[in-house]
Parts: sequence; structure tokens; C-alpha cells
Amino acid sequence: MVEEKSGKKQVMVAIDDSDCSKHALRWTLSYLKDSLADSDIILFTAQPQLDLSSVYASSYGAAPIELINSMQQNYKNAALNRIEEGTKICAESGVTPKKVMEFGNPKEAICDAVEKLGVDLLIVGSHGKGALERTFLGSVSNYCVNKAKCPVLVVRTKA
Repeated sequence: MVEEKSGKKQVMVAIDDSDCSKHALRWTLSYLKDSLADSDIILFTAQPQLDLSSVYASSYGAAPIELINSMQQNYKNAALNRIEEGTKICAESGVTPKKVMEFGNPKEAICDAVEKLGVDLLIVGSHGKGALERTFLGSVSNYCVNKAKCPVLVVRTKA
């Protein structure tokens, strides 16, 4: 079910821990400020699922629940810190963003959120991976360009 839009354009900036995603957010707020004046800015981050297999393996399958809970809380805090950092960057430009955090594969979570939130424009940074690295590891920006149900702006850092 798609949420009803407020009449304003919905512009989502996907952020992670990388400098390139912070650059994409700053670039958006600087270069598109006038164009986005009557838009809702959505800060989005996706936290991959926590892989606990090594914890279970190292404890012979009986990891203490306190350890698991602590690791999950730290993982969630990392995503909350990303959103907070992005919010501060927005505040420097006088923008108050909507904040959305999801758990799961970032590529899929971003594209799912685009559809769910009725996003009109998705903005992502580019890590500048080489062709070989993209082939084996994949590229979030490339995935979004091909799968997102809205236009995608990829912001590259200067070489």
C-alpha cells in the first residue's frame, strides 16, 4: 500500500557510513537547495542484518543472550548515529528531514522504501568502485538506477 502524498515532492537521500554518501547529501543541499525548497527531504539508511554466525560458532552454539542483545543494540545505534549525523548536515542548511531507518539488504531496502514512501527522486552517492569490484560485490547505486521506481541521481565525488 502506497502512502498518500502531501502534495510536496518526496526526495530521498540514502546515506551510509561512507564519505561519498555524506558528500551526496551536502551536494544535494547545496546545489539543489532552490529546486527542493518545496520538497520533503527524506534521510534514509538501511542497516544490513547482523550476522551472528561467528558468535554462535565461537561459543559452540550457546551464545549468551546478553551478548546477542548487546550486539543488536550496538548495531541499531550505529544506524541511529548515521541518521543523526545526516540530520546535523541538513540542519546546517536549515532543512529538517524526515528520517527513515530499515533493516535488510541496503540495495533492496532503498528500492522498497522508494515505492512504499512514494519517492519522486532518489539521490545516492557513488563509492567509485572499479568494474571488477562492482562485478563481484555489486553496486548499490547501480542497483538503484536499474530497479528503483523513480528517477535516481548518483552523486560522485571528484577524483
